[in-house]
Amino acid sequence: MVVYVIADPGLPTGRVSAIQDSLESRLQTLSSLKVRVESQSELIRIRPDNTLETRVVEHLSEGRVDVVILLTEIPRYLDKRPLIAEAYPEERVAVISCPTLGAWATKSKLMRVVTDCAYRLMSDEHVAETYVDDGWGKWIVRDDRASQIMLADPRTGLPRTVMGVIMANEPWRTVPKLSRALAAASATGAFGIFYNSIWQMSEALSTGRLFVISALAIISMVGWLLISNRLWERPKYDRLSVIVLLYNLSTVTTLVFCVVTLYIALWVFIFVAGVIVIDPRFMATVIGGDVDLVNYSAIAWLSASMGVVAGALGSGFDDQMDLRHITMGARERQRAYTQQEPPAGPTVS
Repeated sequence: MVVYVIADPGLPTGRVSAIQDSLESRLQTLSSLKVRVESQSELIRIRPDNTLETRVVEHLSEGRVDVVILLTEIPRYLDKRPLIAEAYPEERVAVISCPTLGAWATKSKLMRVVTDCAYRLMSDEHVAETYVDDGWGKWIVRDDRASQIMLADPRTGLPRTVMGVIMANEPWRTVPKLSRALAAASATGAFGIFYNSIWQMSEALSTGRLFVISALAIISMVGWLLISNRLWERPKYDRLSVIVLLYNLSTVTTLVFCVVTLYIALWVFIFVAGVIVIDPRFMATVIGGDVDLVNYSAIAWLSASMGVVAGALGSGFDDQMDLRHITMGARERQRAYTQQEPPAGPTVS
């Protein structure tokens, strides 16, 4: 029996690769046939009627594979609850939404959900033993009995899906795309090393004020990136408001992570440069007191805030083409064939 797993490029493909061997062993214990798990990385596109399309599903009718499981990075919803998985026993196709698994322990969760789906798609004569569902989700047979669905917990589903979308955005790969902004911020922040008025101001400001200045600088940078790059999504239809809210939350969190990382890198650069360039005896004569590493830290703190506001503000991503891969909303539009209004619920064909 061939179980074919088709995963979106990026994080879903990486997760499938990580569990493929273990998944094959687990499925072998459930089936009376020899099980082979095959996987493929393929962008799962969306048709105008909101059905997921993939050429490999056609192999089912040709007898090349027995079960097809689609792993998509699109967060799916049903009745305003995250839809973790959906299985169609008659078609022998299942769809799993990767973000709904969250950001932690995803390997074990994915193993359970894929095993659940495969079990529900197997023919009765191919099942070797009774499968005990030990997963954290509950399956529901729909009224038409043509499909079975697993819905997330209404209390924890949304936060877990938001974290899953953030992981799918891969913010650690987005940070290098702000290298142009980092260069501009470094050039402006470096003035804090050579202007003694910045030394005096950093000495006079309290820790609380420095925190407020940092927060305002980060908020300004995040707001600029959102507005200038048009990353804030607006729902065209009321029923899409939950998904758009999910996209916006994940986008803002991703950008905050990137800007905070840039801020920390800038602080380290200015702090090290300040220790090397500024003579402590000269600084002592300027600020009129003893000098220690706390003074250098405060100078770097204030200068980094100045650099983010005055230097990086107005700078964007290194390449506008990168925006396709930064946010979930942009990537979903990339895979869609048209902008026509979708039907009430997603289906699979």
